[in-house]
Amino acid sequence: MPFGSDFVSFLIRAKRNTYASGIQPSAGSRTASHDLPYQEGKYQYLDTYLGGFHFIGEEAVWKGGVALWGMNYYGTMLAPTIPEGFGQFLKDALIRLPNEAPYRGPAEYRDARFRYACRWEGSIQRFSGREIIDLEGEKIYELVFHGGEVKE
Repeated sequence: MPFGSDFVSFLIRAKRNTYASGIQPSAGSRTASHDLPYQEGKYQYLDTYLGGFHFIGEEAVWKGGVALWGMNYYGTMLAPTIPEGFGQFLKDALIRLPNEAPYRGPAEYRDARFRYACRWEGSIQRFSGREIIDLEGEKIYELVFHGGEVKE
């Protein structure tokens, strides 16, 4: 089973040290894409995405050069403009991803203005879910995701 506690711990560290950390992405491996790589020992992680206001991306993990796991996502702003503080709030939510479901953020997270909610089904081997963000009770953002084990 490739998804023991060492894998999950690595995945959580990778996610916390890339987009959620606020680091700037590098020029992507594909035209107009953005890459956020992370590596520890034999594990490699890459989050690569296109767009910004509406965006699509993929996260993948390799161990010793062999692909193990991946997740695709599509997110969209539902508001006409990105509200001030939105980006930092999303990162604050994503850094709190739960050990039992290390896909996006926690089931719920709030601050004075925003509310983050994430629902998922399945396990690390095969899962799908959706996250939303409300601003003062109005839904302004939505993201869907799915993924799981990768095997040749």
